[in-house]
Amino acid sequence: MRYPLNSGEGSGQANRRTVLAGIAAGLALASRAAQAQPRDRMRRLGVLLDLLPSDPEGQAEADALARGLGAHNWHEGDNLRIDWRWGDGDAALYERYAAELVAVGSEVIVAAGTVSVEALQRQNSTIPIVFTLVTEPVGQGLVASLAHPGGNITGFSGYDTSMVTKWLAMLTQITPPVARVAVLYNPTTTPYARMMLHAIEDAAPSLGAAMQEAPVHDDAEIEAVMTGLARLGRSGLLTLPNAFVNAHRDTIVALAARYRLPAVHPFSFFPKAGGLMSFGDDRSDPFRRAADYVDRILKGAKPGDLPVQNPTKFELVLNLKTAKALGITFPATLLAAADEVIE
Repeated sequence: MRYPLNSGEGSGQANRRTVLAGIAAGLALASRAAQAQPRDRMRRLGVLLDLLPSDPEGQAEADALARGLGAHNWHEGDNLRIDWRWGDGDAALYERYAAELVAVGSEVIVAAGTVSVEALQRQNSTIPIVFTLVTEPVGQGLVASLAHPGGNITGFSGYDTSMVTKWLAMLTQITPPVARVAVLYNPTTTPYARMMLHAIEDAAPSLGAAMQEAPVHDDAEIEAVMTGLARLGRSGLLTLPNAFVNAHRDTIVALAARYRLPAVHPFSFFPKAGGLMSFGDDRSDPFRRAADYVDRILKGAKPGDLPVQNPTKFELVLNLKTAKALGITFPATLLAAADEVIE
């Protein structure tokens, strides 16, 4: 708005008062608008994670997402409302929380793992979903391709099937090497298990190992698998990445120690809790990166136009204390490649 500063000698003082009053009124309106801006512009984000807020790893993932959002000037309680949900490896909870996040009007939903994404798919086909830690998203039919996912889903993948051969090789490289490997997973929370099992089965003969499927649904079944392996001798454990196994990691680590079974895991929080070794991606990193896609979608981008991105950070973690307790020696090549050695 333009204000007349001078419109005649006699009325100059009155005009100046009018101008100043107008400016003051404009500043007051701007101040009220600024104060109301966070509420007026409040956007809504749903988040469905696979651990619990009381779990340090779950909290680290939530913190990574929040920091990533903050880097794009999205702040919870300021211009962004975040509805947090935590599945903890319970398939029924994923269904319930997926329905809730759709019902509250989420504009975008960040979903950890395949089970979360599939639960959300059953609830809606339009709300943009940014996933993290999804194994083989194309192979599972969640997206059309990595470069052009299409639809309402995109995100940051976890493992592909080639990773399982690396885990199997690690068990056959230790001394004494493992001759029989039980692959531990929960079928309900690992819909991609068959792809990984086929890859292990194909690689096992060339590595001098036999594979045994070990589907489990609770702690009692986990212990039954361990008891059977201990009786066979030269046996070890390979845990597939899935929400149930992650949530029950303390039980798995404790039972592997009790029955003296070497085990390889997909995430570093297993050896940090006393497991033998792990090789896999940094779980917090994709949550930080997911914030970029949330920002772009809230500003108008279509999820189907955002390419699915693969992991960029991998870490090998070995636990020497556990190895000593089990009477196991790591090869020099594995020790030299380790990102962290727990002593």
